[in-house]
Amino acid sequence: MKQDCVRYSAIASGRVQGVGFRCFVQSSARELGITGWVRNMEDGTVHMEIQGAGNRLDALAAKIEKGSCFIKVEKLSLEEIALHHEEIGFTVRY
Repeated sequence: MKQDCVRYSAIASGRVQGVGFRCFVQSSARELGITGWVRNMEDGTVHMEIQGAGNRLDALAAKIEKGSCFIKVEKLSLEEIALHHEEIGFTVRY
């Protein structure tokens, strides 16, 4: 990984379950070359770990916060965590 690579643990809340949010995040991450995963949580939030160049993560966060006509993100919290150097791709976890 490049030196500017960062990994975040992120939690999105709002209207983020049952509206195609995980697929939206996965396709957006893949377009931006970001690795990681996304998963629905029992409390109605969506947890994800996203890794990539800082500017690409900023672009993904902006897309997530913007949402869509179905997706309404009320809050997106990001916490920097340790990199996973061996990670390839972006997956939806169940």
